[in-house]
Amino acid sequence: MLSKGVGLFPTEPTGVMCDYVRLCEDLGYDNVWFGDSQNIWRESSTVMGAAAVGTDRIVFGTGVTNAVTRHPSLLASTWATLAEFTSGRVALGIGTGDSSLRTMGLKPQKLAELERSIDDLRALFRGEKVVEASSGAQYHLNYLAEPVDIPIYIAASAPKILEMSGRIADGVIVLVGTAPHFIEAALATIEKGAVASGRTLDDLHIVLWTPTAIGDDSTEARDLVRAHVSRVAIRPLPAKVDPALEKAIDRIREKYDYYEHMNTEAAHADLVPDELVDLFALAGTRDECAQRLSEIESLGVDQVSIVPFVRPGQSREGTIRAFSEIVGGLTVRDGHGS
Repeated sequence: MLSKGVGLFPTEPTGVMCDYVRLCEDLGYDNVWFGDSQNIWRESSTVMGAAAVGTDRIVFGTGVTNAVTRHPSLLASTWATLAEFTSGRVALGIGTGDSSLRTMGLKPQKLAELERSIDDLRALFRGEKVVEASSGAQYHLNYLAEPVDIPIYIAASAPKILEMSGRIADGVIVLVGTAPHFIEAALATIEKGAVASGRTLDDLHIVLWTPTAIGDDSTEARDLVRAHVSRVAIRPLPAKVDPALEKAIDRIREKYDYYEHMNTEAAHADLVPDELVDLFALAGTRDECAQRLSEIESLGVDQVSIVPFVRPGQSREGTIRAFSEIVGGLTVRDGHGS
């Protein structure tokens, strides 16, 4: 049975984000993942701390952070503190860095650097000392009374990072679209890495991350997710795109503006054809989205985490509710309901 997650970019005031989290907890969502891009959205750690107040079940994560704008010492302390406050309801989602870096002209980490950062984080969570990369000095979390268990999820779409995720991560946030052949290719690549470390896919929590718009008008729903689809499509992917779509992807890559990252009104969104939307998003009527989810459910992912898209000024509540109802319908249909 699919679990439910939601990715929330802090594009609205903190109070509104807290309301979304309370709604998600009431609706039975398992995880809420906050985008972390300090130049275009509100500060994720502040929002998470505020949103955690009054909750007792939902798990808080980042979708995703990085170890460049967030020094590992800061990351470790942030997450140890949040874990303490929520009684362990945390999931640290990390990647090589995207808009948080590119909006300042900085480059993402190399995979070896990301792996070292994750090693350092785990050592810090165990209460051990690590070596600061620039100064050579040792440091540790002085206030930890005992080790803290914080699962680390890697966000991945390209084959190399998918394989690395399978080898070292506790979970993988998979950003490869919603077409079954892309998901199957991603899972096979993750499994290859898992086997290399003596594990199987069952040892990892697989989260499928998807831009989502659900409404009565399929065209309107597709329009809402085009900006996010553009970002997915220009990444290296674990399976080939139809050659007829490669030119469209090249045009998007040339025009992509990181200060308009995930903005439904971004100019580069207009370059995304419907064919790419259908490959990389969950967008359309309830029936159309339910059909795609039923296909995904059979592939072996543990959670589908939606990134709800609406027009500027509109609430994401409707999409959050609609997705929950669709997943509930799948559960009843498959005989898992009460």
